[in-house]
Amino acid sequence: MVERNILVKWLNDELQINKIRDYCPNGLQVEGKAQINRVVTGVTASQALLDAAVAVNADAILVHHGYFWKNEAYPVIGIKRKRLQTLLNHDINLLAYHLPLDVHPVLGNNAQLGLLLHATNVCAVNEAEPNGVLMQGELIAETALDTIAKSLESSLNRQVLVHDAGIGSVKTLAWCTGGGQGYIEQAAAAGAQLFITGEVSEQTIHLSRELGIHFIAAGHHATERYGIKALGECIARQFGLDVQFIDIDNPA
Repeated sequence: MVERNILVKWLNDELQINKIRDYCPNGLQVEGKAQINRVVTGVTASQALLDAAVAVNADAILVHHGYFWKNEAYPVIGIKRKRLQTLLNHDINLLAYHLPLDVHPVLGNNAQLGLLLHATNVCAVNEAEPNGVLMQGELIAETALDTIAKSLESSLNRQVLVHDAGIGSVKTLAWCTGGGQGYIEQAAAAGAQLFITGEVSEQTIHLSRELGIHFIAAGHHATERYGIKALGECIARQFGLDVQFIDIDNPA
């Protein structure tokens, strides 16, 4: 068991939330019990995740996608009311870390996807902000695009969208988990032959063709499972907490 304030401070310090400008508040978003023993982790604080946390008597929920996003409506009505009511009725803490979790060099979504890709010589593309939001690396050997796609499908347990730019096999690649399709031009400028992210936009395929860079959209949810999972495992070791990762399936 750990005091809420101690856990929150450790997370805030580890993820260096004060160094990153974000679209939402990072850290404790909804206050619950002062003492935390059981934590549920998940990608998004959906009602389904909240209900699953209630079912296992969680004291806290730790997610990548929390609440109170920039430009969202203020009134606490409808879905927002029900979600907050669930947390408050059961005295459950909600902690959320968005961009700070994406870019963490070890526990982050990008770092964890790099491990799944077996990438070497991994480093941040310095032109992309915040530092670490776009990563680049190399494969051990030149690999066919189809082979990389099949490996990703096996690792992520979902079908991926692949656009072959007609440039042959891949040695260099860049990636950004989640909705990172807007970084494709910076990935190409960094010398990547393949760019991997979670989502695709209509213009992304045109850019892939014209820039001569392969493109894979592997799912926003699927590419961002692993940072929050790694963070949960870390606090379990650090504080001796009971931590359970619950994956609420999302095909997006």
